Amino acid sequence: MSQPAASDSGPVTNGSRPALRYADIGINLSDPIFRGVYHGKRAHEDDLPHIIERARKAGVRKMMITGSDLKESAGAVALAKEYPGLCYATVGVHPCSSTSFGKHPAGPEALLAEVKTLAQESRDEGSAVAFGEIGLDYDRLQLADKETQLIYFAKQLDVACELDMPLFLHSRAAADDFERLLKERLDRLPKRGVVHSFTGTMEEMRRIVDLGFDVGINGCSMKTEENLAVVKEIPLERLQIETDGPWCEMRPSHASSQFTKDAPPLPKALKKEKWSAECMVKGRNEPCAITHVAHAIAAIKGVRVEDVCEAAWRNSIRMFGLGKSLR
Repeated sequence: MSQPAASDSGPVTNGSRPALRYADIGINLSDPIFRGVYHGKRAHEDDLPHIIERARKAGVRKMMITGSDLKESAGAVALAKEYPGLCYATVGVHPCSSTSFGKHPAGPEALLAEVKTLAQESRDEGSAVAFGEIGLDYDRLQLADKETQLIYFAKQLDVACELDMPLFLHSRAAADDFERLLKERLDRLPKRGVVHSFTGTMEEMRRIVDLGFDVGINGCSMKTEENLAVVKEIPLERLQIETDGPWCEMRPSHASSQFTKDAPPLPKALKKEKWSAECMVKGRNEPCAITHVAHAIAAIKGVRVEDVCEAAWRNSIRMFGLGKSLR
């Protein structure tokens, strides 16, 4: 049964101060960990409805569920249908999963065709809003070698060009090849996209922005002092925010931790063995934690958190739609 659509008509009031609204553009809600299954074993009951409710209470009005291979993309689309108006999907194959093309029983082109069909059909029905997560990751070549990543990033970019969908992009230690492949297709990518979970250098950020792409920031984007310097310089008109849960949680050891003192407290976190419906699970990031991402960015940039949230919201709606129009 479909869930009621989220209320997203605008910032809502909470007492005398307007509450903040968020679009979490990168959340892996189709991961089994959000159903209580860790490494193939059930640790506690399916608590996705509680996670969704905590997100809504925190002000999350839109969520983009990341597709990282065909199966997870289909799962993301299914969740988008289950939570219309709140959840939307991306469809694509992550660079670290690019070896799956060679393993497909009917061959690589068959898998590429299946991904394209899923993206096209779910786009047309309004459940998918971006093509991705695609890109390059040279930090994890043990999962997929460079040549394989390059081949299937290029092929998926060409599919995105055909479908005229904005991109949900991944880049790790691969800036030169990543930018080269994008530049070759810029005139066929008018909707551009976002480089999510950005951890690159100042120069890489500026080049991405100059190419017309937005920059997605989460906890992993703010681990070091160098990261913070980059975040400070991202133009608000090119900023989007995300959690990338269940990963990329903000930790006390991160350079950003000093900038969350004004953020609202998160729900209590317990070990999964002591699971409670009202609590987060230790080590499992979830959408309600986006409040800390936004407050850290605001403090790093020396601006109001309201300005960060509203700029990020408008940027996400402008790029991905998410069932809204800018008025």
